[in-house]
Amino acid sequence: MAVSLRAEVLALQDELVATRRHFHKYPELSFKEFKTAEYIAEKLRSYGLQVTEGVGKTGVVGILRGARPGPCILLRADMDALPIPETGDLPYASVNEGVMHACGHDAHMAMLLVTANILSTWAPKLAGNIKFVFQPAEEGGGGARHMIEDSKYPVLEADIDVDAVYGMHVWNYQEAPAVGAMAGPVMAASGRFQITVHGTGGHGAAPQGTVDAVLVGAHLVTALHTIVSRNIEPLDSAVLTVGAINGGYESNVIADTCVLKGTTRTYSESAQQLLLSRIKEVCDGVGVTFGARIDFTYFPGYPAVINHSLETEHVLTAARKIVPVELAGPTARTMASEDFAFFLRKRPGCFFFVGSAPAGSVSTRSEGGSSTTQVPHHCSHFTVNEDALAIGASVWVQLVEDLLCQPPAEAK
Repeated sequence: MAVSLRAEVLALQDELVATRRHFHKYPELSFKEFKTAEYIAEKLRSYGLQVTEGVGKTGVVGILRGARPGPCILLRADMDALPIPETGDLPYASVNEGVMHACGHDAHMAMLLVTANILSTWAPKLAGNIKFVFQPAEEGGGGARHMIEDSKYPVLEADIDVDAVYGMHVWNYQEAPAVGAMAGPVMAASGRFQITVHGTGGHGAAPQGTVDAVLVGAHLVTALHTIVSRNIEPLDSAVLTVGAINGGYESNVIADTCVLKGTTRTYSESAQQLLLSRIKEVCDGVGVTFGARIDFTYFPGYPAVINHSLETEHVLTAARKIVPVELAGPTARTMASEDFAFFLRKRPGCFFFVGSAPAGSVSTRSEGGSSTTQVPHHCSHFTVNEDALAIGASVWVQLVEDLLCQPPAEAK
């Protein structure tokens, strides 16, 4: 059951932890990662890498060129924090009021920076090239797409064309030293919607002649939540949540307007299209029933994260050299979303997870592999087990060695 951390990572373990704590203390929001990007660029230059800044607005790219020809692989870490006031008592808690790293991006940056430091001396033995990508605005801003579509530096083609992409996420629903990866869909496509009910207001004591927008909204909430249970194939997966309903003015006033806001999550394109068509049909039907006009607007989010088989096997092969074989395998799928999906739509690759739950925080585990945690992502007291940092960095280093350090006779 022993963990075999890379010696190069062990030698820099103090730096790894200190770097993560630095990022945690100084978080920045999406597309405002100015000081974070400056810090990263300075570090990458000190390692002797070719550095490009301002990619996708605030992103940073470092390139390590190998001495021998071979593929170019992209390793990605996201940089942005969340607009959440930190309530934990960490000695390195956020000093930026109302902003904190509540999803582990501080850990992602630290692991990739230390990996870049280690690999910067490997150029003579590399058969290929590496792009270290520090991406802005994963938390809703679509930073991956901005980097891919950057007019001056499209990250997948600029300088060297990328052959495969890899991303990593710490995961507080598993404890260290678990590493999870699986081919196929692992994170859901996301979208949000707004439904506006237009009724006819009036006095609460004289409902005749009115169209109560709040009542219509209440029926919509109930009807919408039948779509997944009665229209989606049971072996498929989908989520529809109405997260906000706002309407009305006073206790004795029948409202003329009510607004519902919600989100959808799906793995397949067919399920997503079915959700959208049924939401529209439900709105039309409820509108006719009550004599209300109902407007439905959908805002697409991120596509599903769909891993490729070969690249997933590369990750698991590397992980099994670091952690016990039984702790490196398929991960439970999640209905959360991730903009690494944009990279995976353009190039083959794998997005994988490293268990990071603080000791004792994972409380239950179902037969299907899902679990609950007392320290979930996006909570105000979020933190990680820092033992996960060395595991993640070791997997990065091992993956590069496996892919780019074959002897010349074996290189493909």
